[in-house]
Amino acid sequence: MSAKPLNKYVLDTSALMALIGKEEGAGTVRDLLERASGKENEIHVSTVTAIEVFYISLRKQGRAVAEERIELLETLPLIQEPLTPDLCRTIGELKATKPMSFADCCIAGLSKTKSAILVHKDPEFESVEDEIRQLKLPYKRPYKRTT
Repeated sequence: MSAKPLNKYVLDTSALMALIGKEEGAGTVRDLLERASGKENEIHVSTVTAIEVFYISLRKQGRAVAEERIELLETLPLIQEPLTPDLCRTIGELKATKPMSFADCCIAGLSKTKSAILVHKDPEFESVEDEIRQLKLPYKRPYKRTT
């Protein structure tokens, strides 16, 4: 009897910030993390996500909070993925063809490369709905595009 294949997910920065800030959708992210701890699924994050968590926290809450959050990420059952040449090509193709920020292209590119479900709260990912499976958490604010 063969083992059941793992579900694969990629967490966008918005999903991690929902968890950290106890926003709407935090329970869904927590459930995914609990299942990853139990080896029922894999959760990947882009290196860019860790950078975003740090700089957003640094800007809004200061260095101590930013450092705590980076340390928190290290304790979660996350697989942090580096930027490989193949991933860079996928990210570049998305950035050249989709109206998305560079960071979101990195995260979407990782999801596409891993054939993983993208978990997010960001309407910017609607432009890749036809090519990337998504688990949408409740959107936090009206759409505001950044490049």
